[in-house]
Amino acid sequence: MKLKDKKLGEILVARGALTEEDLNKALVEQKQTKAFLGQILLKRGVIKKRDLADALQDQLGLPYVDLSEVTVPSELGQLLPESFVRTHRAVPFKLEDGTLSVAMTDPLNLTAIESMRLVTGLHVQPFFAPEEDVQLATNQLFDGRTAAYKAIEDSNGTHHDDSSDGNGLTVPDLERMVEDAPVVRLVDSIVHGAIADAASDIHVEPTERDVRVRYRVDGVLYEMMQIPKRLQSAVISRIKIMAGMNIAERRLPQDGRISMSADGREFDLRVSTLLTIFGEKVVMRILDKSSVLLQLEDLGFLPEQQSLVEKLITRPYGMILATGPTGSGKTTTLYTALNRVNRGDNNIVTIEDPVEYQLPGINQSQVREAANITFARGLRAILRQDPDVIMVGEIRDRETADIAIHAALTGHLVFSSLHTNDAASALPRLLDMGIEPFLIASSVIGVIGQRLVREVCRECKVTYRPDPEVLEDLGISDQGKDVRFARGEGCQSCGGRGYRGRTGVFEVLRVTDPIKRLVLAKKSSLEIREQAVSEGMILMKECGLRKVLAGTTSPEEVLRVVYIEEE
Repeated sequence: MKLKDKKLGEILVARGALTEEDLNKALVEQKQTKAFLGQILLKRGVIKKRDLADALQDQLGLPYVDLSEVTVPSELGQLLPESFVRTHRAVPFKLEDGTLSVAMTDPLNLTAIESMRLVTGLHVQPFFAPEEDVQLATNQLFDGRTAAYKAIEDSNGTHHDDSSDGNGLTVPDLERMVEDAPVVRLVDSIVHGAIADAASDIHVEPTERDVRVRYRVDGVLYEMMQIPKRLQSAVISRIKIMAGMNIAERRLPQDGRISMSADGREFDLRVSTLLTIFGEKVVMRILDKSSVLLQLEDLGFLPEQQSLVEKLITRPYGMILATGPTGSGKTTTLYTALNRVNRGDNNIVTIEDPVEYQLPGINQSQVREAANITFARGLRAILRQDPDVIMVGEIRDRETADIAIHAALTGHLVFSSLHTNDAASALPRLLDMGIEPFLIASSVIGVIGQRLVREVCRECKVTYRPDPEVLEDLGISDQGKDVRFARGEGCQSCGGRGYRGRTGVFEVLRVTDPIKRLVLAKKSSLEIREQAVSEGMILMKECGLRKVLAGTTSPEEVLRVVYIEEE
């Protein structure tokens, strides 16, 4: 069989760049996400960019370009609309002798190639480049902050309100202001810049002298730009109109939603407003519908932890809880567990607030306080729907906890979350809610405590030998070994931060008979944790330290996220 007759995965395996096991895992994910197999393998880190390029060269005869070694001329940004470049993931990087060289994540997209030829009037030569490289080059070519400041500059000739909250303006005034082209472009550049930076939240914060815009990237807020005070009312009103809010209401908090496409992906933005002393603050939570992780292997469990989780979620009934503060990845963990047990022959129903991601084959419902559909009422309705597996987004009160526990006792597998600092604290927390000890001991089968830590950027990662004092402070014994830590020096790929992406640090508590006896005796979380550790539970801090020693994250990051919580 010729190489061109083989599939991409087969070529990579034949070349020794990929194992059959890793290929099979990637094929499972591809079946679910419909993503390009090569991109899945790169994302998982099981092949290198060069491996994929060589395989595609063998299979299809496609040339490869390493965009990290190319400086894209800024004038090429004038040849194709930014929306086209982002939608088709095709960035021009060279123009020579009437031929436009274009880096594409899908160089077989003949429709896109023909469109580029018609728009530019040039011969188009496609090259293959990994998706993250194309996205980074696109972000550099169409820098969001540059576009934002250009829009601010263009607004100089337009009259805008310069008061702190815009209360002197009428609704027609606001409507006229938000339709100004510079304001529209400014808001669009803020949103698209956040998506390009892989931000999870956008904060638009009025201050005394200007409006501060910050992005939350990998769990940390970074200031991105300042908007003149005169544009405050126009910008905030523009966002409110996009989110379907009432622009005339400037005192009471409001919630809204924006659906949009960018970079060929679908996004939901959950928008909320809050009146501060300097005007309305707006926060936009960015939900990438395609980014939800659906494989346990992707979450960051240690092998022994993952094995235990897999055993827990295959139990026919009982309750499994995910614990941690807001933003610690509990929802992603629960969704991943649901996806693992979604076999097609069972009825899985959820009640969430809100439904963050839509999962195929799972019946999802949403809390609606205005219609008096609470977690408790929604859960009662679910129990009349012949469910096998139930997910309750969060247990907030005794009524919800009571119904969920009785569901677990009557033959259902129940997933839910609690806001506690660690896994062991979940059981006393249920006691505090007024649940009887014997009900907790009989229903809860496992608790997953978790946090998210930033990963050291792979592109600028360097290793170093830590001081012995640092090792001692961390409780690490080098035992004569050459212990090395990793840190990111900062590069274009990570925006100079030294970190890119996040992974979980976990502790998985299995409710054994000795732990049940402690619950029945109403013992403290400390005693429950000590018993769990004696039975082999790996604490979050140990999980984090293992990731430090593996070079996945830094000791500073683990100290920031885990140790402070546990001291």
